[in-house]
This record gives sequence, structure tokens and C-alpha cells, in this order.
Amino acid sequence: MERCFLLKAIIPAAGYATRLYPLTENSPKALVTVSGKPILEHIINKISQLPSVDGIFIVTNSKFYKCFSGWFAGFENKSGIPIKILDDGTTSNETRLGQIGDIQLAIDREKIDNELVVIAGDNLFNFSLLPAFNFFRKKKTIVNALWDSKSLEVAREQGIAVIDKKNKFVLFQEKDPNPKSTLTSLGIYFFPKEQVKLLKEYLGNGNSPDKMGYFMIWLIQNSVVFGYTYYEKWFDIGWHSALEKARKEFVPD
Repeated sequence: MERCFLLKAIIPAAGYATRLYPLTENSPKALVTVSGKPILEHIINKISQLPSVDGIFIVTNSKFYKCFSGWFAGFENKSGIPIKILDDGTTSNETRLGQIGDIQLAIDREKIDNELVVIAGDNLFNFSLLPAFNFFRKKKTIVNALWDSKSLEVAREQGIAVIDKKNKFVLFQEKDPNPKSTLTSLGIYFFPKEQVKLLKEYLGNGNSPDKMGYFMIWLIQNSVVFGYTYYEKWFDIGWHSALEKARKEFVPD
């Protein structure tokens, strides 16, 4: 008999988005509007389409905590999933905890002991999470959603994965000038309950808390990781021209 399945979701959104200044100087990137809604609401909508999600935790910083609280006060949560906003206590790009640090903060503070999906708070995509989720349920190990940029130029600016014929990771590169693949990590990760502890082990070994790409490089040496590749549109909104492209091409549900 299969155990009771519950999925928690963490949205790390504590970055300072300095490349999008002045737009994000006083408001977080996750609350930038695309197709009439903040990016964060599009992410929540995608998460709500997954089965058995019983908690969403949004991790922000002290600088933007009031922005998220103000947004949440006016947000009509049609998903029915409990949502909680967490303040990581930082106030600047120089003192930030890093993406992995923020994820672990949510795990520790909320005592998360479930299957887990992590979705970066600046994610915008025209596809369903269900195919990657179903693949994850089948593999019963960590799965990183990927997108084929089909461009080495784009790959140089991203974390990329090399996978074998069975979709197993054999290499991960973080913004490498000589990428071995065009498969971009989307900042979407599914964790089985038993492997969530690997994040804490990684940090406990003194590794960088900054980007999840560094964790993936470490993880390949310590566990089996699979990729699920998407070919529909995904948008990197890290700079102004990319944001404008997303505003023209993103298709909301």
C-alpha cells in the first residue's frame, strides 16, 4: 500500500533583483506584473494544479516583507491551499542568505517533513507542472525540471544539465563559459521526503548557500538525480528586455 502523499511547496523569493533596478528597487521581482497578475500568482496557480499540496511557503527578506504582506492582504486565494510568508531577516544583497539558505530556513522553521517542490519566485512558464510531477512520482528521487534553450549563448548565463538516455544527470554546470548542453535548469525541483535532508547535509559540509545549481553539482556526486525536459516557453526575467518579451509572449492559464 502506498503511503499517504502530501506535498509542501517552497517559493524562494528573497532576492534583491538588482539587474532590474529601478523597477525592483522598492518592490520584489516576484510581484512584478505580467498579464495582469504578479509573477507570484502565476506560480501559485501552477502549484495549485498539483495533487495533495497542503502548504505553500514564500520566503522573502526584511526589506520586502511588507510588500508581500500587502500583496497577500488583497490576494484572493482560490486554491484553498494555506499560504505563509516567511521573513529571512536580511536587508541587502550583501547579507542575503542565498537561495539554498532560504529554502533550508523554511524547512527548519516550518518543520517540513513531506515531499517537497521548490519553485524559484521569478519563474514564468507556459506549461503544466504535472508531467514533471508524474515523472517524479515514478522515479522516487530528486527531479529537476529542465528547458531546452537550444542556444549555447543562453546556456552560458544559466545552470545547465547534461543527462543520459534515461534522463539521469551526469553533469551540472553553473554559468559555465563552455556549456556542454543547452538544457537549462528551471529552478523547479521535486524532492522525495527522504531526500529533503540532503539540503541540510550540503550546508552542514560548508558549501555555498547561494544558488541551487551549486547544490545540484554536489548532489550528483552523492545521489541520483533525474531531469524532466520541457520544450514549451519559459521566460528568464532577470533583465528589462527579457521582462518585456515575457509580457508579450506569456500565456496565462
